[in-house]
This record gives sequence, structure tokens and C-alpha cells, in this order.
Amino acid sequence: MAEAVYSQIADDLRAQISSGALRPGDDVPTEAELAERWRTSRGPIRNALATLRAEGLIQTHRGRPARVVSKKADQAVDVSVPFTRWARELGVTPGAVTQEISLRRAGAERASALEVSPDDTIVSVIRLRLLDGRPTMLERLSYREDVGRLLLQADLDAISITEHLAAHGHPIVGLQHEIDAVAADEQDAALLRVPTGSPILRLSRISRDADGRVFEASEDRYLSEVVRFTVAASGISADGQYLRAVGG
Repeated sequence: MAEAVYSQIADDLRAQISSGALRPGDDVPTEAELAERWRTSRGPIRNALATLRAEGLIQTHRGRPARVVSKKADQAVDVSVPFTRWARELGVTPGAVTQEISLRRAGAERASALEVSPDDTIVSVIRLRLLDGRPTMLERLSYREDVGRLLLQADLDAISITEHLAAHGHPIVGLQHEIDAVAADEQDAALLRVPTGSPILRLSRISRDADGRVFEASEDRYLSEVVRFTVAASGISADGQYLRAVGG
């Protein structure tokens, strides 16, 4: 009897995932909620969740509800593809919610990245990016003042900043990426809806114009359960010691 119950529970949850009633990133009802709904003990519930986990449909974490898993979206880091265009090529709807846009003093760290003086004014943007309405990435963007002022009157929730700046004479000609993992800070946690300290992927970018001048320094923080970075490589060196990534 217990075996039949867990199969029914698994079938019901699987159908909800297939229909979109439970979408990637959604929490599955808790063991207590499922036990009450199905009028059963937690044993069959745990067997049902284990079945879905083995099928790759959900992730389970101690102390938290199970969560529906989404297929990871690949993003190449050896080329520059605006988030908006990348999302549409994946067949999903991009979104943006601007948290802040401001004029500020560069300070030592941003000045070094933008190759300006620490006392120079820069434009700072913080923007949450979404895929099909789901928080996916938090952008922290810094611009030279002359470039960033082009954004002050723009609707940043409705445009691709990369494409907007390119249309106004500032296309990305040179690009440098750096990828690492960091712990989510309080702002990351609140906007990306993860616990503080959760591991997230950080993509730092330096963008240069046709004259070789840096005009943008960005730090994009992605949910690692949603996005996977890929790099095209030109080959293995003669001694087999390393791969050289195309585009640097």
C-alpha cells in the first residue's frame, strides 16, 4: 500500500512539473504539507521525493523544501552576447528590474577597473535580470561618466544596455572576462532569493572601445543552478599543459 501511495505522489508532482504548475526554481510542497494532503506518513513522501530527485526533476537540501530543477542555460564567455539576446536565443523571456542608477565618486577599486582617477565621477547601475520572470543574475555595472550619462534618461528595465550604448557610439570592441565563485551577500540573497552565503557564480567584465579605453566594468552574479559558463578553446599546447581560450 505504501509503495502505491508514493508512486501516486510522485506521479502527481511529476505532472505538476510537466504542466508548469510547478516551475523551475519553485519550492515543492513540504513533507508535512504533502503528508496532510495525501493523508499518509512521511515515509511514502520521502520515497516519492527520492524518485523525482533520481530523475533529475528536483533538488533536495537538508532543512529546506525540495526545489524544482531547471535545465542549465549555457553562456559562452569567450564572446560578448547581451543578456537580452542570449535569453531570446534560448527561447525564454528576459526581464530586468533596476535597483539603482546613480552618479558617484569612483573610489579606488572602481577607478582601477575603469582606468580613471579615484575622485572622478562614474555612473553606477545595479539591475536584477530575470529569465521567464525568475531572478537569475544581479548586475553591478560601472561606467565612465561620459558613457554612463547615456543611461540616465533610458528605461533600463526595457532595454539591453549593451545594445543601447553600441547604438550611441560605444560598442564593445575589446573584452576581458574573469569567472569565480563567491558567497551571496545580503543584497544577492534578497534579490536572487537564496540564503546568505550560498555559492553563486561571478562573471567580472572589462569592456573597451575602439580606442582601447575602458568604458565599462561590471560584476554579474548568476545563480549557479540556472547558468553554466562555456569557453571555446583553440587547442592543446605542444606539451599538453594548457588550453588557450579563444577571445581571452
